[in-house]
Parts: sequence; structure tokens; C-alpha cells
Amino acid sequence: MARARLFLLFSGRAEPADFARSVCDRLGLGPGPGPWWVYCGLEPGRLLLSELPFPGATTQLPLQRPPFCPFAALEQQPPGTSGLKLPRDREVDVGVSVVLQSSDQSVLLTRRASSLHTSPNLWVPPGGHVELDEELFDGGLRELREETGLQLPQGQHSRFFLGLWESAYPSRLSQGLPRYHHIVLYVLVASQETEQQLQKRIRPNQDEVSAYAWLKPDLVAAVAASEEAPETGDPVSESLPPFIQAVELQGDTARTVDLPTSILLQKTLATEQNEERVSTGTKFALSLWLQHLKRASEHPTHTAPKPESE
Repeated sequence: MARARLFLLFSGRAEPADFARSVCDRLGLGPGPGPWWVYCGLEPGRLLLSELPFPGATTQLPLQRPPFCPFAALEQQPPGTSGLKLPRDREVDVGVSVVLQSSDQSVLLTRRASSLHTSPNLWVPPGGHVELDEELFDGGLRELREETGLQLPQGQHSRFFLGLWESAYPSRLSQGLPRYHHIVLYVLVASQETEQQLQKRIRPNQDEVSAYAWLKPDLVAAVAASEEAPETGDPVSESLPPFIQAVELQGDTARTVDLPTSILLQKTLATEQNEERVSTGTKFALSLWLQHLKRASEHPTHTAPKPESE
């Protein structure tokens, strides 16, 4: 099926995003990883981004990329010196990832199957590509259902758009030229069911998911901060349990295992390609989720997620 497309707005004109260029650079947002606040048009089958407000913009969200973004690294090289050429006939894909929050404030992460062609073994929220003519939020719920078997009852969950992440695979230029380029929309889906109630209904698709785990806010805070954490002597990580419970899938069997907390705290630049870790974009999304929780506790009437019917 055809996939949703990303468009950038310049002087009132929408242009398809260039696969070979960083979206952040193309929008003129400045050097570094961000985040920057951008205006978004969330339409069926397409995502429209602009640095400036425009008619039809429905929200404003933080956009960030990793500090080692390969597209940004290529643009910093003098013209003609790298000898590397990226395809010009491809597009930037749009994806949606669902940060599923239980009513007792746990979030679900899944480990991508080792057989997947892109980003195997990474811990991420459920998600994937949005199809053409599909509402972005509906695409996220579809991916959640396809990957975990969770069909959320109508009227028993709400949603909130968290932010945008510019993603490439491979994620670093040292691992080869990027073959995939995405803008990922992270969506918080807050369920009225508890972790235990949701857990009973999870039926993962083993072609895509090899394990899953629920994380509480204290662990989420350590994971989200792990990229900037000191190499040794971090008091936050030292106070965490050495293991958390996860469910691992082997054939037709699902078994509870002790997952070393250290795996979730792995730093991107300290790991090999396709080594088990939490993705950098996921850490960004988890930090946004924590910020949302804080705002919700301080101003509960102003930060409540929108009903899924809107």
C-alpha cells in the first residue's frame, strides 16, 4: 500500500521533503539536534511541517534529531569531498509510534524482532508506517493492534500528541549510507485500564516483536536521561533495580524473564549496529511523556489528553 508523505511548507507552498537532506536543516531550524517547535498540519495520508504558522496547522510540536544524524553529517561535508551519493528518487516516510500509558502510569515498550530488516533488537513503543489516506492517529492504533493484539475499547482511552523525531537507518554515517528516512510522530495513548488489565490482552505478533516490558516513571526517567548520563557514578542509575520483569517470546511460548536494567540504559554511540538497546528517538519520546505527566499533575484541567473521537 502507498504510504503517507511528508511535506514542508515554504512561502505558502508545500514541497515534498528531500530524502537526501535533513528535514531540520531543510526547514532552516539551526545547527544541533534541537528540539525546535514546528507547526504541523496533520492530514489523512500526509504530514505538513513549517517553521511558521500557516492556515490548516492543527498543532505545534517539538521536533528533534539525534546529534549524530547522518543527513546532517553529510551536509556538513564540503561539496564533492565525500564521494557518497544518496538516492534522489525516494521520499521521507511518515511513521507513528504509540506511547501506551496504563491508568497506573506504566508505559509499554517492545523489542523489535531480530529478523527485521531495519532496527532489529531495538526497544521502542509500538508503531510503524502510516498508509495513504489514513488518519495519523488511526495509523498508530492500527500498528498497536497489529504488533501487540491490543484493541482499545471505544471511549476508554484518550490521546495527546507528544512530538516529532527525525530518524535514519542506519542511524550513523559510520555504519553506512542511510537507506531509510522517517519523521516519527509520537502519540501518547492514555488507557483507562491498568497495566495488569492490558497485560492480560496482549497477544504480540512474533514477526515483529520478540519481547515486551512495562516501565514505571522512575525507570523511564533514567532511560530518557541515559544518553547524557556520566559514564560512571550516576546516582540515578545506581539506585535502580538490576533487573526488571519482561515477557520474552520463543516460538509459541511466552515466558517472564529478568531483563537487565543496564540494557535499557545503553548509550547509542557505545553500542554496535543492531545491538539491543532503547532507541534514541524512544528516549526523546519518554522524556516528553515525563514532561506531560508533570504538567498534568500541576494543571490537571489544562493538559488532559484529547478523546480519541476528536
